[in-house]
Amino acid sequence: MRFLEKVGLVGLGLVAGISVSLHFAAVADKETLTTPLPIEELRAFSEVFGRIKSDYVEPVTDKKLITDAIAGMLNGLDPHSAYLDADAFKELQVGTHGEFGGLGIEVGMEDGVVKVISPIEDTPAYHAGIKSGDFIIKIDDTLIKGMSLNDAVKRMRGKPGSKIILTIIRKDEPKPIEITLVRAVIKVQSVKSKLLESGYGFVRITQFQEQTGENLATALENLVKQNKGPLKGLVLDLRNDPGGLLTGAVGVSSAFLAKDELVVYTEGRTEEAKMHLTASPENYLRGSGASDYLKNLPDSIKSVPLVVLVNSGSASASEIVAGALQDHKRAVIMGTQTFGKGSVQTVLPLGNNTGIKLTTARYYTPSGRSIQAKGIVPDILVDDPANAGHESSLFRLREADLDKHLINDRPSEEKPGSDIKSTPSPQGSKEDTTKFTPTEFGSKNDYQLNQAVNLLKGIQILQGR
Repeated sequence: MRFLEKVGLVGLGLVAGISVSLHFAAVADKETLTTPLPIEELRAFSEVFGRIKSDYVEPVTDKKLITDAIAGMLNGLDPHSAYLDADAFKELQVGTHGEFGGLGIEVGMEDGVVKVISPIEDTPAYHAGIKSGDFIIKIDDTLIKGMSLNDAVKRMRGKPGSKIILTIIRKDEPKPIEITLVRAVIKVQSVKSKLLESGYGFVRITQFQEQTGENLATALENLVKQNKGPLKGLVLDLRNDPGGLLTGAVGVSSAFLAKDELVVYTEGRTEEAKMHLTASPENYLRGSGASDYLKNLPDSIKSVPLVVLVNSGSASASEIVAGALQDHKRAVIMGTQTFGKGSVQTVLPLGNNTGIKLTTARYYTPSGRSIQAKGIVPDILVDDPANAGHESSLFRLREADLDKHLINDRPSEEKPGSDIKSTPSPQGSKEDTTKFTPTEFGSKNDYQLNQAVNLLKGIQILQGR
C-alpha cells in the first residue's frame, strides 16, 4: 500500500518558469491496482527498450528511457497532463507564492513547437510584445522542433538578468521575428485595486495564488473606506488571468455569494475526484485553524452591482468564478468568450522530487454547465477596439485549439450575449501588427472597463427610479 500526497490543479499549463495552479492537498490511500496487466503490450515495450539499449547509435541510460516513456504516456493524454522533473516540480511549489524565475509566458505544445497561450502581465514577455498565438520555433540558436515542452521551458528559464533570444512565427507576418528578452524574477501581484471615481471600484485579479482571497478581502475593505461608504458599483477584472489555486477561486466567489451557495463541482472516476465546493470557509481556507478572511467584509459587498470582465485569456479558476457569479445571477459577465479549460489536474509525487500532473476530473458550474473546450459566453459581448485584429478568431487561442483536448461532455446551446460594437482603432489594423501595444487594464483608455462603468451607472439610475 502506498501513500501519495495529491494536489489538484486548475491552471492552464506550463509557464516559462512555472507550472501553475494548485488547490488544496489531501492524502490518498489507494489499493494496488487489480486490473490485469497488458502482457502483449508490455512485451512490446520490453523488446523496444532492449533494442534501444543494444542497437542505438549512442549509449542511453535506463533512467532516460524510462523517464521519457513516462513523459510520453502523459503527453499523449491531453494538453495538461505532464511529467514533472525536479525543476518543474520545484517551480510548481514555488509559483503559487507569486514569485518565480523566468520570462512570464503561459505556453503549450502544438505540432512540435511551443505555442504561446498568454503572456503574464508585468513580465519580460508582456513588455517585449509576446502575444497569444505566437509560435516559438527557436530559443537562442536551438530549434525547438522535436524538443519536449519541459525541455523547452527549461531552456527559457535561467539566471535573472541573463538575455535570451526567442524566434517566433506570428500570424500574418511574412517572416520569423526575433525578440530579445531579459530573464527576471517574476513577482506577480495577484490583486490590484483602485477607486475609479466616487462610488465605483475596480479590482483586478492577475492570477489565483495562496493569498488571493485574503488580498481581495483587504482590497474590498479599503475601497469601501476610501469611498467613505458602500460602493455604487464594482468591476472585477479577470481578463488574461490564466487561473491558479482552486481554493482562491472559491474564496473570490464566496466574497460575493451568499453563504453555502454552490460555487463549483467536479466529477471524475474516483471518489476523491468528486467534490461539491460551496461558499463556506472549509472550502476556501487553506489548512485547519485558519481564520476566515471574509468574515469582516462589509455587508454591502454581497449586494453591490457587479460587472466581471473576461476575455480569451481568462481560464480555469477565472472561469469558475465567472461561471458561478453568472449562474447565481450575482454579476453581469462582460467582454469576450473565455479560454474554456474545464478540467482538474492532480499532482502525484513520485519520489526524488519529481511527480506527474494527471487530469483526474472535469468541473462544472452550479447549473451543471461544462466550460471544457467552450468557455464562458459573456452576458454582454464587448470587444476591445485596441485589440482589433488581435482578439479576432485568428489570434484568440482557446482550449479547443489545443491538440488532444478533452471534449465537452455536456454540449448545450450557447447563451446569446448582448453585443456592444466598437470601432477598430488604428492600433489594431493589419498593417500595424508589429507595433501592436496591448491595452493597459485599468487605465483611462481601457474601453471594456469604461463600458462596464457605464453599465453600472445605468443600473444605479434604474435602481434610483
